[in-house]
Amino acid sequence: MMKIQELADKMGLTIHTIRFYEKEGLLDDRHVRRESNNYRNYSEEAVERLKLIKKFQSIGCSLAELKEVLQEHDANARTNQQIIDWIQAKKKEIESKKEEYDQMLDTLNKMLEYRTLLMDDPQTAQEMLKTWHAGSSV
Repeated sequence: MMKIQELADKMGLTIHTIRFYEKEGLLDDRHVRRESNNYRNYSEEAVERLKLIKKFQSIGCSLAELKEVLQEHDANARTNQQIIDWIQAKKKEIESKKEEYDQMLDTLNKMLEYRTLLMDDPQTAQEMLKTWHAGSSV
């Protein structure tokens, strides 16, 4: 068992974050116990739970998704095929976001190129602007 500061240091989290997870129900009485003096004591299971939370956050899970995934994990509610399907859906979601970000970066690069050219070679910058599709604002 360990105190909250020890757990926070061990996991690279803040005390505030751990308390938030507890308040949201991501940590329960398997992970934290209150002593008679009302101090929290955290088990090794809390360390494993926080590792799991960090793993799912690192793949872009929202708080709602995290809650659902952890509930199903605790209940052993999904088959391996259902987990595979979930992973594939999550991959598609992230690939779609990546495409959106790539398009944003392309636009920003064109805007930057135009603005830089505007200082050095205004005529070429104007020609570049004409080749862009109508409606783009830089």
